[in-house]
Amino acid sequence: MPVTALRAIPLALAAALALTACTDSGAPTAATPTTATPTAIPTEPATTTASPDTTASPTAVPPALDFTARTIDGGSFAGASLAGRPAVLWFWAAWCTRCRGVADSVAAVARDNAAQVNLVGVAGLGSGDDAMRRFAKDTGIEGFPNLADDDGTVWRRFGVTSQEHYVLLDSTGKVVHTGPLSQADLRRRVAELS
Repeated sequence: MPVTALRAIPLALAAALALTACTDSGAPTAATPTTATPTAIPTEPATTTASPDTTASPTAVPPALDFTARTIDGGSFAGASLAGRPAVLWFWAAWCTRCRGVADSVAAVARDNAAQVNLVGVAGLGSGDDAMRRFAKDTGIEGFPNLADDDGTVWRRFGVTSQEHYVLLDSTGKVVHTGPLSQADLRRRVAELS
């Protein structure tokens, strides 16, 4: 086979792959978390270090916390900032009446346990930026970080498919609970994490 023909084969393969990648796979849009298995979280710890307390020694970032997201006020949030302490991720939607009903209680849990446990809200499911900010202001949950995750990236990472859902992680970043909790159970589980 002539050398020119041999060089054309990789170019043809690259073009075919590019065209294949651009077609619609029929997958759900990013704004809708799916019921599929969560994105695989790497099992090897990342080498990046971070700690919310700059005077503390660096802590290895557990794979579950190796993510970044945007906050509802437009800031940046690094999951790595949760490393070294237990954490509660509260998944909510601005239009969810159940979420609105427990928001005050969740805010109280965050305040009462701020020295021992990180609490982060993760808003999504098509809430929209304005509605997320209004929900946070109206319900008093502005005292802890809330992520704007309308594209569902963090939701999928933790396998969450519906709102008013909790993911609890121990201080090593291991998921120790995922699912709904009554407010009494949330308080009990958070006390156990401390």
